[in-house]
Order: sequence, then C-alpha cells, then structure tokens
Amino acid sequence: MAKKEGKNQASHGPKIVNKKAYHDYELVEKFEAGISLVGTEVKSLREGLGDLSGSYARIIGGQCWLVGCKISPYAQASFTNNETLRNRKLVLHKSQIRKITVKLEQRGFALIPLRIYFNSRGLVKVELAIAAGKRQFDKRDQIQKREQKRELDRTSKKYKK
Repeated sequence: MAKKEGKNQASHGPKIVNKKAYHDYELVEKFEAGISLVGTEVKSLREGLGDLSGSYARIIGGQCWLVGCKISPYAQASFTNNETLRNRKLVLHKSQIRKITVKLEQRGFALIPLRIYFNSRGLVKVELAIAAGKRQFDKRDQIQKREQKRELDRTSKKYKK
C-alpha cells in the first residue's frame, strides 16, 4: 500500500516564499488559507511566476483579502489574463477570521503572507502569519547569533573527522 501523505504536507508544485517576512517580522501565529484565483493565475503559479514581497493581508467586511501579491500573466493565454496586482480573496473559517481580527486590533501586529504553495490535493494555499515588526537591533542580534552558530558548526566539523 502507498503511504498516505500528511494533511499539511506541501510537496507538490513550486513554492513562492516571502523571504523578507522572515527577516523583517517576528512571527507569532500561522494560518493556512485558500485563495480565490482564476485559471490563468493558477497556471502562472504552477510555473512559479508569483511574488509576495511587499504584500499583506487585510480583513475587510468580515472577509480576508490578499493585497499587493503579484502573479505574472500566463504566457500562453491571450485576452483571458487578469491584472497582476489585483486584490484576491482568501478563504478562512469565520472563527479564524475572528481570532485574526482580535489580534490585529492589538497594537503592532500585521497579517503577512509567508508563502504560496500547492497542497497534496493540488489546491493553492497561502500560509499567513500574524507578525510583529522587528526593530533594527533585533535583526542585528539575530544575524549575530546565526553567524556564531555557523562558526561553531565549522569548528566542530573539523574535530569530527
């Protein structure tokens, strides 16, 4: 029998990752959301033609919207392509939207998309995070710790041989 993949495993298709978000924000809580797209946008995402840099999510009228996400036009489509920077509706449960809304009302939190990927069923999903902005000294501290860890790994690697 074939081994059944886990529910949250995302190994199918290309991933579009917002690398800046991991550097600029401290992630508090993560959510998985579906996204409402048209056919040519899905085909573009399958080719990896998406960009999350500078994008964010908003709750407007009890619905979650992805703002500023660029999905390039599909090359083989003619007049059926849509705008690259249109707002896209995110699909979440009402309880998740309420939970997010309460967190966003607190000072200093933002709803940031981390990545767009295809789940095991082939559906497009967006990983969102409630995040607090890092200050400059936090970023420097994180970089310093990462460099120290690399140096420690290098020196321990020499002695393992």
